[in-house]
Amino acid sequence: MFTPVTLRGDLVHLEPMTMDHVDALCSAASEDRSLYMYTNVPNGRVDTERYIEGALMSYEKGRAVPFVVRHIETGRIVGTTRFLDLEVFSWPPPWPPGVASGPSPSDEKPPTVAEIGSTWYAASVIRSGVNTESKLLLLTHAFETWKATRVSLKTDARNLRSRSAILRLGAAFEGIRRVHVPASDGGIRDTAYYSILAEEWPAVRANLQERLQRGPNRR
Repeated sequence: MFTPVTLRGDLVHLEPMTMDHVDALCSAASEDRSLYMYTNVPNGRVDTERYIEGALMSYEKGRAVPFVVRHIETGRIVGTTRFLDLEVFSWPPPWPPGVASGPSPSDEKPPTVAEIGSTWYAASVIRSGVNTESKLLLLTHAFETWKATRVSLKTDARNLRSRSAILRLGAAFEGIRRVHVPASDGGIRDTAYYSILAEEWPAVRANLQERLQRGPNRR
């Protein structure tokens, strides 16, 4: 397992998720449910409890690092995000290849590749800079602390708002995986894949820092 860590920014702190966050996350998710047509966002207290329990089970297995997003100015929990699909590359490579087939990631064996996902925010902080700084904090940790070689992001191919946000980060579009996984609306979704490589990180970091400096009305 990883040692719990808080990632601190100017607008938000990303804090380790715990069961103590049930009520705060439930409140954040209730502001405007229409935002979450293509996103798995818990609805109600019981659903939020299950959501957090699942995230913590993945954390205990060393395959995810879930955070809650605390808005510094208000002190409110305004959403959640996490690292997932963490994989340590090893040679000779395990066969067949795939997630959870190599050594378990840890502080001593940080992941070679990671994904940022399961991200959602309360309606009140959309386009406020919260997502931009959250991604900057996560990507900085992945590339500069873990020394990862790739960070992936993916979303329902129909989720144009999410796809636009990922492109604004500076991630490269990789393609669509068709009929990939069950969708949150009861169907089967196509998934759009994006990635950032270690050699691309300096330019992505500069882009995110510039967007934060411009302020929320000019991003």
